[in-house]
Amino acid sequence: MTISVKICGLTRPEDVDAAVAAGARYVGFVFFAKSPRNVSVAQAAKLAMAVPLGVAKVALVVNADNDRLDQIVAEVPLDMLQLHGSETPDRVAEIKARYGLPVMKAVGIAGPEDLAKLDLYATVADQILVDAKPPKDAELPGGNGLTFDWRLIARRRWLTPWMLAGGLGPSNAAEAVALTGVRQLDVSSGVESAPGLKDAAKIAAFVGAVTQ
Repeated sequence: MTISVKICGLTRPEDVDAAVAAGARYVGFVFFAKSPRNVSVAQAAKLAMAVPLGVAKVALVVNADNDRLDQIVAEVPLDMLQLHGSETPDRVAEIKARYGLPVMKAVGIAGPEDLAKLDLYATVADQILVDAKPPKDAELPGGNGLTFDWRLIARRRWLTPWMLAGGLGPSNAAEAVALTGVRQLDVSSGVESAPGLKDAAKIAAFVGAVTQ
């Protein structure tokens, strides 16, 4: 089974190089001021230009308005938009129509009561990111290094492709795949030496854990 990996929250050229060298299929750039992984549009444009063909470039935004999205899409060569806020299904559809890019919608999961949202967003988004729901007092909607009970989604399937995120790292990536049957993994803090700074060895170990 082929597993695709997304390395999210890249901030430096060497981190992009490490992700590509390890075999990541997606690289993510965060546009959220409160995140230690936040990059400017100019920074992201420069980083994205170094990404080779065949590796998808993803912009992570949180409740971004059209003016902000217009700027990002105009200046950064992207392959996908990742919506990580409280965007409604109608807003997801609106963004898809406006920009003509595939849209991935992040859905936070803490318990069984959250699963219905996955079914809902799977009808409008091109991909679903199944993530751990952040604590109520959390500053960040993702990248908190938290997991959820993967048994909640074990062997579940949606018509829309999906990706698993939340608390993943080199030590538990293979377990996540084995338990859930997921074919795409998203990692950020789990391959860092410090918040916002990726570790090339950890990136290689993460990808290697699920692709060898």
